[in-house]
Amino acid sequence: MRLSFIFACVLVMSACSSKPKREVQDVDNTETIKKDYEVKDASSNIRPGWVEDAEIWAAQEGWDVKKYRYFSFETEPNSSRQIACNVAKANARADIAAEITTFIQKSLASSEYGQLAIDPNNPQTEPLRGYVQNDLKERVQGLIHGSSVVKTYWEKRSYLAKLGAKKNYMGQTCAVLVRMDADLLKEAISKASEGIVKKVTDQELKDNVKKSLENLDEDFQKARQGEI
Repeated sequence: MRLSFIFACVLVMSACSSKPKREVQDVDNTETIKKDYEVKDASSNIRPGWVEDAEIWAAQEGWDVKKYRYFSFETEPNSSRQIACNVAKANARADIAAEITTFIQKSLASSEYGQLAIDPNNPQTEPLRGYVQNDLKERVQGLIHGSSVVKTYWEKRSYLAKLGAKKNYMGQTCAVLVRMDADLLKEAISKASEGIVKKVTDQELKDNVKKSLENLDEDFQKARQGEI
């Protein structure tokens, strides 16, 4: 009995000492989680892990994460499944552009040189601020090519006031898994960075902003994989 207790303690200490790897798991829809809806029907009894984190899921499944980048998006509730899935597919490129744009904006805001470039107290940087805030997403979206939807997942949900919803209603959601060529994505991010640098008129600041956006593609991928 004593030996069994000691052996159990050793196992627990060993498990705690090793750093767990980040994983994405499929989620069984039947598990009891506090939500404001009940899933009445779905394309699968298992909610795919890629809905929550496409890049991590693809790596776990042994997909080619060097040649391709993976994104996933899920719609808000719609009146029909067809509308929901059409919206998800149609907005895929815009959603990728939004994710890249947000990352670029955060990179500028957290970089010493980037902060100088978007300083609201400096009137000379106003063209750049306007571009980053208003035009960058559209520019990035125009640069994105070679993306394709490889998986879809839909749910029919009954939203209930007693569970916290604003009212009782039925809604259809749809999620898509999007694959994009890594080289094309890198090219799009690179051209987006060049567009930002061109908006800076002061040469010294231009050089510094260029430095702050170096390796943006690599940093973007590391951030999506939870490495930074």
